[in-house]
Amino acid sequence: MAAPDWLTARPIAHRGLHDRAAGRPENTLAAARAAVAGGFAIECDVQLSADGEAMVFHDAALGRLTGASEAIGTKSAAELGALAVAGTSEMIPTLADFLAAVAGAVPVVVEVKSRYDGDPRLATRAAEIAAAYAGPVALKSFDPQVVAALRDLCPPAIPRGIVAETTQDDPAYVGMAWATRRALSNLLHFSDSRPDFLSWRVDDLPCAPTYLCRLLSRIPVMAWTVRSEDQRTHASAHADQMVFEGFVP
Repeated sequence: MAAPDWLTARPIAHRGLHDRAAGRPENTLAAARAAVAGGFAIECDVQLSADGEAMVFHDAALGRLTGASEAIGTKSAAELGALAVAGTSEMIPTLADFLAAVAGAVPVVVEVKSRYDGDPRLATRAAEIAAAYAGPVALKSFDPQVVAALRDLCPPAIPRGIVAETTQDDPAYVGMAWATRRALSNLLHFSDSRPDFLSWRVDDLPCAPTYLCRLLSRIPVMAWTVRSEDQRTHASAHADQMVFEGFVP
């Protein structure tokens, strides 16, 4: 499908328009509401709870942002929903509650986290929730198998995207085979994943995959994560929209 215009019409607030000092931690309802008030699209992350719910949270472990130390997948949605985020009154929301708070006011781009193990449960649940949502929503993932699966799980009107980077210096890549890493950084899975949009690390732009997708297929590119004026200028030259944090555009 051709990516809808709303996908890149507004700057995208990374994990919502968060500001911990102001009581709006990342991926919380307060951060979502602040983005809506500012007229920004929203990017959020989802992880799977022990009982199969899509929870809006970035990390696989709870320690950085809550008083718990376990992996997020060891707790139920109810248990996770009772955890305060970053010492504030905000709790970990479900994806359904997060979208209900946005209520279609601005687009939401949901990143489906993956352990690259073929487990379809999170993608399936995220797709169910997105399909029931009346507002503009898109799904994306670093895992091309997830993006390929979403093609069958989602209605055609919901865009699917690949998140990627050329410079793979994150510890998450350490255990991957070289061939897998090469495929990810060069978009060699394109014929299987068939993304409607790309979300690429801003400091890796421009690169052949994004350049050719924009030129030959008119596939839009989002640049992540833009945190400085220099990165913003760079993103405007090589991408169609930015995922930003740490400032208000």
